[in-house]
Amino acid sequence: LTIAGSDCSGGAGIQADIKTMIMNGVYAMSAITALTAQNTTGVYGIQEASPEFLDNQLDCIFTDIFPDAVRIGMLSSSKIRRHVAPKLRQYQARHIVLDPVMVSTSGHKLIEDDAIAALTDDLMPLTSLITPNLREAEVLTDHPINNVEEMKSAALELLKFGCKAVLLKGGHLEGGLMCDVLQIAGESTPHLFTSTKIESPNTHGTGCTLSSAIATFLALGY
Repeated sequence: LTIAGSDCSGGAGIQADIKTMIMNGVYAMSAITALTAQNTTGVYGIQEASPEFLDNQLDCIFTDIFPDAVRIGMLSSSKIRRHVAPKLRQYQARHIVLDPVMVSTSGHKLIEDDAIAALTDDLMPLTSLITPNLREAEVLTDHPINNVEEMKSAALELLKFGCKAVLLKGGHLEGGLMCDVLQIAGESTPHLFTSTKIESPNTHGTGCTLSSAIATFLALGY
């Protein structure tokens, strides 16, 4: 199940999630939190679903086709966020992967300021994994992150919100070497995933795709 916003251009949001899930061999469902008017150049409009209608979608899904994993993406307001966590607790959802979407790749802000507290207080303690990028991690930890050592410290700090693991993505690092940092609760040493940087303009929806793939493989038992 993906709980996220719709991207009319098909590159991000639930469209990216569903494509990723299907390509990796699972049945995909969606609860839509908002409609967006966007494309690869930016986000030009957001129309949020009502919290009551989101509840309705989640009830329909969990009472009929119980998901083996849940991926959470764009939740633009605190009222929407505060409806998701109670439903996940009510149905005892498992394998929850949270992509704390705050800013689009094109730089458009996708979250209200008061929604951040709802994210850290209500949702993060329920999650198996959170997948922030550097900019989102800077918002959550309230300090800059400029290198791998600072990423390691930030990942440990993010665990304090109650999540079981943090995958801090280093795509915004300067230089030619990229590094993602995976810190699992209870482990003293982080796992580092490094590669050379690939210059590409095709970065629309990468966070959605990655978190959906991880949720898919958790559903499959990995």
